[in-house]
Amino acid sequence: MAEYDFNAPRLFVDGPLESGARIALDRGQANYLLNVLRLKSGDSVLIFNGRDGEWRAEISPEGRKAADLVCVERTREQGKAPDIIYAFAPLKHARLDYMVQKAVEMGAGILQPVLTQRTQSSRVNLERMRSNAIEAAEQCGILSIPEVREEENLERFIRGLEKERLVIFCDEDASVSNPVEALAKLGNNQASLVVIVGPEGGFTDQERALVAAHERCVCVSLGPRILRADTAAVAALAIVQSVLGDWN
Repeated sequence: MAEYDFNAPRLFVDGPLESGARIALDRGQANYLLNVLRLKSGDSVLIFNGRDGEWRAEISPEGRKAADLVCVERTREQGKAPDIIYAFAPLKHARLDYMVQKAVEMGAGILQPVLTQRTQSSRVNLERMRSNAIEAAEQCGILSIPEVREEENLERFIRGLEKERLVIFCDEDASVSNPVEALAKLGNNQASLVVIVGPEGGFTDQERALVAAHERCVCVSLGPRILRADTAAVAALAIVQSVLGDWN
């Protein structure tokens, strides 16, 4: 039998969670539970807030348009979110939505848009990014909502990183042909990571030199094919999690 019940409705809520706590749902959440899922009084819903673990709550309707949830029992303790920063050149609309969702599923703890010389879109809708992050966490049983940071110039971002943080620099021109072997040499004890993926046009030589100059930087290629930026996000985070992260 599966350890986790993926059939149970699951919602992110803002309020503190404890036994007996009553959580007021917003209009959209109430409509989803009452009119889309057609839940009744006493039916169970899984809820989380990114701080207090996951709880089983019972629905308490107030008509067809409003409802509260009452916390009954904790189903999972809150764990520590992976200390993985995913730094990426912003994309446009649907592709950015996809990339954010997949980065959350892959365990990114911080989403950091970085502006490069070849970035296609310099304006980022942070609220939309956060909504996509919450949706991915709700659907995939994730307890922690990644921090969504404001966009930052690549140079300022690199210079502001802690010296001990390991930088995984995904560069199509990197000489390393096997990223798994390159990362495996580091050992699976890398607590703080940043994974950097650039824009569709790639990094400039100046940007490559800037990132590579970080005290702890590993430049890797993601294989013989050129990947679109949203595909590279999935590939890079899968490799990092399998070799250095919580998949190992």
